[in-house]
Amino acid sequence: MRIEALARLAEERVDHRFKGLPPDADGLTVGELAAQRRNLFTGGFATPVLALSAERLEHNLELMEAYAARHGLAFAPHGKTSMAPQLFQRQIEHGAWGITLAVPHQVRVARAFGVQRVFLANELVDAAALGWVSAELAADPSFRFVCYVDSVRGVDLMDAALRGAVRPVDVVVELAAGEGARTGVRTEAECAAVADAVAGVPTLRLVGVAGYEGEVPRADPERVTAWLRRLVALAVDFDKAGRFAAAGLDEIVVSAGGSAWFDAVADVFAGVPELSLPVLKLLRSGAYVSHDDGHYRRLTPFNRVPGEGGLEPAFRLWAQVVSRPSAEQAFLNAGKRDAAYDLDLPFAQVVRRDGAERPATGVTVTALSDQHAWIGTTSEADLQVGDWVGMGLSHPCTSFDKWPLIPVAEADGTVVEYIRTFF
Repeated sequence: MRIEALARLAEERVDHRFKGLPPDADGLTVGELAAQRRNLFTGGFATPVLALSAERLEHNLELMEAYAARHGLAFAPHGKTSMAPQLFQRQIEHGAWGITLAVPHQVRVARAFGVQRVFLANELVDAAALGWVSAELAADPSFRFVCYVDSVRGVDLMDAALRGAVRPVDVVVELAAGEGARTGVRTEAECAAVADAVAGVPTLRLVGVAGYEGEVPRADPERVTAWLRRLVALAVDFDKAGRFAAAGLDEIVVSAGGSAWFDAVADVFAGVPELSLPVLKLLRSGAYVSHDDGHYRRLTPFNRVPGEGGLEPAFRLWAQVVSRPSAEQAFLNAGKRDAAYDLDLPFAQVVRRDGAERPATGVTVTALSDQHAWIGTTSEADLQVGDWVGMGLSHPCTSFDKWPLIPVAEADGTVVEYIRTFF
């Protein structure tokens, strides 16, 4: 990655754009503020404020690095989760092959910070975006870019946009996860037709197959495993038919893996047979970097394979009690603008008052307005106006995107870093 581009993030001035940061820090650079090592609770931070745990973040990075290595998987974590180049850098330092992304804007962000390997988990048919990708490939021989194709029409559009390109664009045929799934080619016969269409144009190069098992209808271990075996079989059939032989490849890409079924990916990919070229078994899980206290806490494969370790939720959203209208109700100053709510509401975890922290017993988030959390309280809840309430969140992908600059705090509250996001 471009270290100088990452370094420039520390030169950005703190101001009104960055909610939750200390008002008296306006005018400081991010680097200057980080050097002050302010405390999240006593250093002037304003609520609501989202923080990442320094220790848990590092734990998650190390755990998935070790998991991928142990199972012989290359790892391209999905960057759309955080859209944070500093985290991309740390993921790459922890062994990631590259970064997966979803849309052209995200690829532009990654390239601005020097990411050299990008897997775009989408078919790309936008002519302007394809022209930009082609220019990037021409300007940087070390840049590796791979994207989905899932239709003959898509191949035609890509070819028309890439005429005259210096380097072909590498593509993988996306196998749909079943009828009613999101994108991808529905049948093996249609996959072969798409592959043949790729072979018929000079602007594209078929390098493998891919898909997303998280879209398997009524997903369970049996159904997910069956679909993954179809994906591997498709790669084997393509190889036997010579569809990779004419492309001048060094390896064949077989890729899958969200954050809910990567244990099944590891198991099935361990059985990929020997093909005519080495196989890059590419896992793409992304939510692991922060994990969560809801959706992925319930779905993580580490619940099924606890001997492999466990991810730790790294987010905590801090808000203050601003109203206590009755014994059964309170309101916090954080709402839909601050917290993910598409899968679960936030989870009240701890209460801070006068520097002391205790469990949020009897405190439940029951609803969110734009700028308020509705709190239900029982007789056990000791909650006063002014108290800080720390909440866990569900779904990292819709948590990161609400915060352009996120403090990273150690267990004692010392803020050691600020993560810049680009959504």
